[in-house]
Formats: sequence, structure tokens, C-alpha cells
Amino acid sequence: MTFLPLMLLGQIAPTPTAPDIPLGIKSRIESLGQEIGALGAKVDEIKELAGMSQAARVTRLDVFHGYIPIFVIAFLVTLISTPLVRKLALAKGIVDRPSQARKIHTMPIAYLGGAAVFLGIIAAIAYSYFASVSSGWMSFHTTQYLDAEGRPHTVPFSIVLGMVLIAIAGLVDDVNGISPRLKVGMQLMAAAALAATDVGVKVAHGVVVPLAKAVGVSTTLVNGTDTILVHIPLPVPMFGAESIPIDVVYWLGTAVIAVFILGACNAANLIDGLDGLLTGYTAIVAGGLLVIALTLAVHDDGPRDSPRIVLAMALFGACLGFLPHNFNPATIFLGDCGSLLIGFVTITIILMLGDTGKTHLVLAGLIIFAIPIMDTMLAIIRRRLAGKRISEADDQHLHHMLKRALGVKGAVLAMYGIGAVFAALGIALSLGRARVVYALVLVLGSFIVVTAVKIARKKQLDEHAAQFEARRLAKSGPVPRGAAPVGGGPANGTDKAEPVGQR
Repeated sequence: MTFLPLMLLGQIAPTPTAPDIPLGIKSRIESLGQEIGALGAKVDEIKELAGMSQAARVTRLDVFHGYIPIFVIAFLVTLISTPLVRKLALAKGIVDRPSQARKIHTMPIAYLGGAAVFLGIIAAIAYSYFASVSSGWMSFHTTQYLDAEGRPHTVPFSIVLGMVLIAIAGLVDDVNGISPRLKVGMQLMAAAALAATDVGVKVAHGVVVPLAKAVGVSTTLVNGTDTILVHIPLPVPMFGAESIPIDVVYWLGTAVIAVFILGACNAANLIDGLDGLLTGYTAIVAGGLLVIALTLAVHDDGPRDSPRIVLAMALFGACLGFLPHNFNPATIFLGDCGSLLIGFVTITIILMLGDTGKTHLVLAGLIIFAIPIMDTMLAIIRRRLAGKRISEADDQHLHHMLKRALGVKGAVLAMYGIGAVFAALGIALSLGRARVVYALVLVLGSFIVVTAVKIARKKQLDEHAAQFEARRLAKSGPVPRGAAPVGGGPANGTDKAEPVGQR
């Protein structure tokens, strides 16, 4: 019953009253509260535009879910069209015959697999065009970057044109053969098509402009972007102008595109030496590039977000659709049409990562695509050391070395594993782990390069050792009958000496 006095005490105790606040201070408090509320609303609006608010927050998986039809179409079209293309290749005699010792197959295998991959990628891109004007199975991510008609941006036609040029060059080479100069010319035409619509041109901006400012070179603001203009004087004024302005950054970017296209197309062609190697490895690369593209789309990076995702999804689906037919034992090969096309689409996606000036993302893409780049560099070094032409084929590529130790399937799976490691490093770099990634790439790349050079040089070292031993024996004269050979061993000559450098 002790609570009754407390209740009575609460009833008797006086209720505290609010202190009297001067009207001036009270109005100022109310005004300040309104300003805080307005600022809070403004902050929420900015967060929503930046994708930071909880209501507008989307994830990579959300964006990926909307673009899944692109993957499905590329996968199914490639999967279904590959047997048809194979039947056509066999009927027309377009096959790869095992006429060289470095080739692993023992019977003719159909070419033209690249045509099926091309059909899969083109079908997926065509569907994205249709989906951009008609609501249907596919949904683009929410973005503030729309075209003049208020629709999401699609894959630029210049990229499709470049794909057609590359595919035609490779297809003609597979069927009838084509001169290397003409094939390079078609690749340069594809690069020019990209440069015409500024695809990848801004890659040089993130490197050239900071370097120019660091050394004191003046820059000029053109269309809201810093660049370097060089004015070439005219001997006679024309159309009211006394000089021609040259955008140095633009033309450097165009040169970068040409170098990247040539390098990537031929690098992809070089590693296409084992069943399923290039196809499966490119699927891993496309997956890594897709993660970066989805991250940019979540943050609404720019108008090229949708084209990047569409290309990565289409390449990913087409490679996985072709892989069951191409994995060991392969029933069809990519041919130059497929390998050049895959290299072109891959490097185009990488170049588009720097469309808004984020050059470090281009570097991240190159890390994901590191194996073909390193293999090409090693091939050039190796053939130079051996006194051979750069275009001369050999069996000392990374996949050949792994094949001799692990077999075909083991080598391919090992290359998949290495590719997955580089893909993870590239993704980590895109997320801001730059110093750690650079250190890991340096160590891993150096180990691969040194090991490959050492193995490739082993044959030459063995030959030099054998020649030295032969000259030494010739100078010392014939070995007496019954005498033990140099280095020990039986004297009766019944056993064979172990070859130099072998175990």
C-alpha cells in the first residue's frame, strides 16, 4: 500500500510550466527549424539523385536482373547455331587439318565457330535495341542519362560496324585466306569507327592532361573538358581563321584505340591454341568486366552504362553458349573470325570503362585481360631472342607449356584459374584497392614472365650445351675402346647416356 502516498504526492505536486520565451527568440527558433527542414529535404533529394537514399538504393544484382535477357538470348542463339555452322563448315570443307606438330587434334575439325558467336552477340544487341523502344522482357536500369527521345542509351552503331568488319576479315581468312596487311587494315577501320563516335577516345585524357598540367603545359576548356589545343598557322586566312586548332588529347586517344584494337585482336588469336581455352577464359574476363560495369551503373556513371552492360552480357552469354561445343574434345573451333571478334568486343568494353575519364578502370580492365597481353609480349621477346620473325608460330606459348605438364584439360583449367585471379584483382582495383592490387599484379606477373622465359629458353640452352659437348669431344679425340666416357657411366657402351638437360 506504499504506492498510495506516492500517488497522492504526485497529485498534490505542482506541474512545471514552460518558461516564458521572448517572441523574438521564439520566431528565430521556428525560422531555424524551417531552414533545417528545407536543408534536410535538399539532402534527401541529392542522395536520391546519387543513389544513396535507402528508397532509391539499388544493387549490382538488381541491375543484373534487368539485363538477364541479353545473356539468355546470346547464350541460346550461340548454343543452337553452333551445330548448324559446324554442319555447313564440314559440307564446304572449311576445316582445320592437323598438318603441324604443335596442333593437338588428330583429325580435321570444323572452323567457322566464330560465326555462331557473332550471331549470338548480334542477336542480343538487336534485342536491346528493341527493348529500348518497347517495354517487354528486359528492363534498363534507372538513369538520368537518356537520349534525345528520353530513352536509355543503346550500343553505338559504330561498335556494331566494327564487329561486322572484324568478323568479315576473320571469316574470309578462315575460308580462303587473307593477307596480313588487309586483315590489319580491317582492324584499323574498326578502330576508326569507334573513334568517330568517341568510343574510348577519352582514355588518353586521364593520363595526358594531368601530365601536361604537372609540367606546366596550358590546357583549354572545350565543351566542359580540359584538353590541349595546338594551333597550326595557315599561310593564308581561310573562312576568317588564321590557324587550325588540333585537339592533341583527342588524336592521342584515337591512336590509343588503334593500338588497343590491334593488340587485343591478335593477343586473343594467339592464345586460341587449346580446346575451350579462349572461349572459357573470355567468359571469365567478361564476368569480371560485367561486375565493374554493374558498379558504374549503380552509381549512374554516364550514358555508356547500358551499352557496357549489354556488351559484357552478350559476350558472356555467347562464350558460354559456344563452350560446350569447343571444350575438349572440341567438335568445332572459333577460327580467326571468332578469336578476332572476341578480342575486339573485349577491348571495346575495356575502353568504354574510361568514357567518363576514369582511366584507372581501363587499367583494371587490362589487368583482367592480362594473360593474352603477357603471352603476346612473351612471344615477341622469345622470337626476338631466337632470331625468328614475330609472326612465326611456335609451341612455346603459356598454354603449350602448361599442356606439356598437365595435359590439355589440365592446362585449360589452370589458365581458367589464373584468369579468375586476375579478374578478382581487376575488380579489386576498381573498388579502390590500388596499392595492394598493383603489388600483387607485379609479383604474379613477374613470376609468370620469368618462368615462361626460363622454360622457353631451356630448349636453346640444351642445344647450346649439346653443341659445346660435341666440340669438346671432337677436340679431345676419339674415346679408347673400353674406356669410361666422360662424366662416368658404364664402359661397355650398352647403356645410353642421359640427354643433356633432361631428367
